[in-house]
Amino acid sequence: MITVTVDGQELEVPEGTTILTAATQAGSWVPTLCFDDRQAPFGACRVCLVAVEGSPKPLPACTTPCRDGMKIDTHDETSRRVATAVVELVLSELPEAPGAHTELGQVADRLEVSATALRWPGVVHTTDHDFRHPYLAFQHELCISCGRCVRACDEVQGAFALTATGRGFEANVTAGLDSGFTASTCVSCGACADSCPTDAITEVTLLNLNGAGIVPAVSESGLRKRKRLPSQER
Repeated sequence: MITVTVDGQELEVPEGTTILTAATQAGSWVPTLCFDDRQAPFGACRVCLVAVEGSPKPLPACTTPCRDGMKIDTHDETSRRVATAVVELVLSELPEAPGAHTELGQVADRLEVSATALRWPGVVHTTDHDFRHPYLAFQHELCISCGRCVRACDEVQGAFALTATGRGFEANVTAGLDSGFTASTCVSCGACADSCPTDAITEVTLLNLNGAGIVPAVSESGLRKRKRLPSQER
């Protein structure tokens, strides 16, 4: 066992414990977007940054292991400023505010980031709904490329049905060779939807229960709806 201090609270944790796990054990909140405790730490979103005494810069809590005597500050001003900016940039690409029930919505609310008062407004993702699966709905415009759905499919279920595609603003996720869930190796386990922090992949029944009104009552083969931006219309 090693001893660490989180926000002034001293505690003992096993060697190899990450800062995020230690902070959770200490009752301190650290925002995350790409983290799922069922998956190997990924460290992609940089929302979980914290200050560590002796480190010249904030460190990602989800991938940094604790060391004996480490002093951690989860309220560090620089770390929170970076995390807030990252979340604001993520929201700036979405065509609508994230649902209040989603992890992204809850993190944004906790960091006091409003989707209606962004500092960097600009081009947003085109609405792209894929209803070709009888149980799972794809809302591509809500994807933030956190990789959790792909890793859930690979690491948890072992189906390897999802693939990350594109780069930068065009980055997204597709099932199979962009042929949809039903034509892929998907086994309809729902692990991807359970892990998704934005509802980019969600259960069709949940969309209907939430009254979204975007899923047809009767499934249509090959149904995929795209809505073009006004700037793309001619």
